[in-house]
Amino acid sequence: MKFSFKTIFALLAMAFLVISCRTSDDDPIDPTNPNSEIEGLLKIKEITNDTHIIELYSKSGATNLGYNDIKLRIKNKSTNQYEKSATVKWTPLMHMTMMTHSCPNSAVQKVTSDGSLYSGYIVFQMPGNASEYWDLKIDYTIGTNDYTATTVIDVPVSAKQTVSSFIGSDNVKYVVAYIEPKSPKVAINDMVLGVWKMQDMMTFPVVDGYTVKVDPRMPGMGNHSSPNNVNATQSAAGKLYNGKLSLTMTGYWKINLQLAKADGTILAGQEVTETNLASTIFFEIDF
Repeated sequence: MKFSFKTIFALLAMAFLVISCRTSDDDPIDPTNPNSEIEGLLKIKEITNDTHIIELYSKSGATNLGYNDIKLRIKNKSTNQYEKSATVKWTPLMHMTMMTHSCPNSAVQKVTSDGSLYSGYIVFQMPGNASEYWDLKIDYTIGTNDYTATTVIDVPVSAKQTVSSFIGSDNVKYVVAYIEPKSPKVAINDMVLGVWKMQDMMTFPVVDGYTVKVDPRMPGMGNHSSPNNVNATQSAAGKLYNGKLSLTMTGYWKINLQLAKADGTILAGQEVTETNLASTIFFEIDF
């Protein structure tokens, strides 16, 4: 088969167009539409200081008891532009009657190199009430200038337990939080959860190298379990924990947990038996 010069040129042009239009894991932000990077997110609230407006976002537009994936961006009041070169740190604080403490939270990092959106997680392990409340202090640096802003965060009581705080048999205080699946299905679901320990009142590092044993049960259906669950473990130090959650029917499930060290020592939680129907640490889902 013979090809003319025009045909070859047209094919090369098409190939170049396809390569040019390919996307990557770090797609550039559309400069004509600064809101493109917050598609799928809802605004939680705005925080202001003399220089900036800080916008907080999540997929639900709210903060909840347990694990929260939170995004933010910083808008300059003078230029009306979003800052792309900030170094951001946040500090969540629970103000109680007799004490103040923090909670598990991650570093704040940019989502894309050329964008203005920053991301991290916060795990609120207890709800606020009329006299005790959470606030979030955000410290950030742009160039050589330092800024700060603080806002009260609403953390209401949850209908289902998705976070548990407890003291293990080693006298260490732990926090475990349910993360995925957010939309469970009758299937073997990919499960993600987190495990942290309280180093002091302000520091809650990720726990490395442990195993979270899972035993989902349906209390309203004879407390039956399900097959093919996989206990949650880490893929690397500092990471969240991944496992498999088997759900055989819709309804209310109690996911019983046991926290085990690398050598198998159980630090918290109990095995479910005919005489012990639930662990003292658990998550709840209803779908």
